[in-house]
Amino acid sequence: MKPGKHILTLILFLLLTPVAAFAEETASINSGDTAWMIVATALVLFMTIPGLSLFYGGLVRTKNVLSIFVQCFAITCLVTILWVIYGYSIAFDGAGMQEGVFNFHSLFGGFGKAFLSGVGVDSVSGTIPETVFVIFQMTFAIITPALMVGAFAERMKFSAVMAFVAIWFTFSYLPICHMAWGGGGALFDNWGVLDFAGGTVVHINAGIAALVACIVVGKRKGYGTTAMLPHNVPFVLIGAGMLWVGWFGFNAGSELAADGTAGMAMLVTQIATAMAAISWTVMEWIRSGKPTAVGIATGAVAGLVAITPASGTAGPMGALLIGAVSGTLCYFTATSMKRALGYDDSLDVFGVHAVGGIVGATLTGLCAAEFMGGAGINAASVGAQIWAQLKSIMVTITWSGVVSFAALKAIDMVIGIRASEKDEEKGLDISQHEETGYTM
Repeated sequence: MKPGKHILTLILFLLLTPVAAFAEETASINSGDTAWMIVATALVLFMTIPGLSLFYGGLVRTKNVLSIFVQCFAITCLVTILWVIYGYSIAFDGAGMQEGVFNFHSLFGGFGKAFLSGVGVDSVSGTIPETVFVIFQMTFAIITPALMVGAFAERMKFSAVMAFVAIWFTFSYLPICHMAWGGGGALFDNWGVLDFAGGTVVHINAGIAALVACIVVGKRKGYGTTAMLPHNVPFVLIGAGMLWVGWFGFNAGSELAADGTAGMAMLVTQIATAMAAISWTVMEWIRSGKPTAVGIATGAVAGLVAITPASGTAGPMGALLIGAVSGTLCYFTATSMKRALGYDDSLDVFGVHAVGGIVGATLTGLCAAEFMGGAGINAASVGAQIWAQLKSIMVTITWSGVVSFAALKAIDMVIGIRASEKDEEKGLDISQHEETGYTM
């Protein structure tokens, strides 16, 4: 080869090598997946502010509407900060885990990613930047404790709400999140549990905490003798509509990719939600003679909750089943059972989220089966899969219940959890925030 050709080859090698190395380094990031996940993240945040704020805000009385908005907004801010400091690390740092082995790190992650250590513009999670994964999971961490405020609405002090959220987030949300999604070696992963988008992590976890909280805090003044009607039903429907749209990011986004599984998750979410809303409405129509706006909106939320754990593995037939069962059972829990047992779950957080989550998590084991049009579990494995699902449900119920009770009792001893009778009568908007939701 002539000297000139040697020089030309060397120049080409020097020019192309960095490009090839860069291409190899960034090949795992898929721009389509990344774009979808950025949109999905925005949709999930939209579910809390303003979706959940409007849904819950419309259900309370006029004197407490602003307190609901403030609580949802403040929880968004508080959890964001805690997630960055230690939350993401405890939930997703897999150091010390061994696949198939139970140890401390099967329950809790480490602190290797505290303050988002090592998370930069070049870090990758699957096919998306790790920064996008961090904030996507952050939006789940935000909405979960925000769901709880509906159970003790209109009577819990703002300072107590913030303290409860901080403690519960640390000792209940993060461990359950790690058990379900922490990777190989995490408890639920070792059991083969299917929880695509948060049946245990989000809904059962928050729903059980809500039940414990409404019992410990006590009933609202006048509950059972005074009418406590929703002050703004259009808010309820608007909020439910925002939750429905945002939930596509919640469920389809949990695939972490723009692919066929995400498409099916979106489809079954729509189907189950519609079926649950109709089921709730039919039951209400039969039993009380009139279908209500609040009823159809609440039924839709029940369907959204129930399809969440199954959204990555169920098919359309399974979605219809999950929607029908959740709409019916959640209706009876939020009406007949609540009246019979006498607890004051103000906005039916337990009846919708805990019960809907349990229905969905259990039926995931059935609806993932091939004969149900699901992801392909064979018929012989359905029983084992349902047992795995039930074990995860029992762990979540016990864990969240114990943490919630201990946290509330500790807070009550230190600062008190309930607004005074005078403040409750006046309304939390004025007594806690010196503002009103409406002016004359």
